[in-house]
Amino acid sequence: MPTRTTTFGLIDRIRNGDREAFSLLFEKYRPRLAVLVHYRLGPELRGLVEVDDVLQETFLRAFRDLSQFTYRSPGSFMNWLSTIAAHVLADLARFHARERRHAPELVRFRSASNPDGPEPVDSRTPSRLLAEQEGVRSLLGRLDALPEDYREAILLAKVEGLSTEEMAQRMGRSRESVSLLLHRAVKRFRSLEAEAQQP
Repeated sequence: MPTRTTTFGLIDRIRNGDREAFSLLFEKYRPRLAVLVHYRLGPELRGLVEVDDVLQETFLRAFRDLSQFTYRSPGSFMNWLSTIAAHVLADLARFHARERRHAPELVRFRSASNPDGPEPVDSRTPSRLLAEQEGVRSLLGRLDALPEDYREAILLAKVEGLSTEEMAQRMGRSRESVSLLLHRAVKRFRSLEAEAQQP
């Protein structure tokens, strides 16, 4: 039986009305999703949109639509979040393409105007927030140093949690080609990690 802090357990708690579980789930997936959103934004949108805004909208849509999610495997929730993030990004791209000046009202955390929204319990101290931001920046730096196809392979496999078969379909390559690409990408990423740890 899953523990109350696994993804499955947290989703179960949320469905049973435990709002704190949503904050725990958000905190658990935020770093991985931040990396994914950073690269999915692209250079044009990156100058116009904050990653945190995309994350907030993604998680609030996830909270709103959680009843539609079916847990199938350990990676299924991240895959579902990735799909929601892709929709959020597509909406933002369309919005900015139309050159509107004011963004539509996003679903927000609980407030006077949104009493049914989730109310996150943010237990992160400033030092924890800084450490998390530095960790994400360091990770982004290493990913930026990779060739684009290596970075894409790592994002699909390690961030989105896709299987080799799913990656092959997404990238339009054979499973063998994707396996080899991922192996080389991870090897290069680890060498960059080792270089970063040297004094």
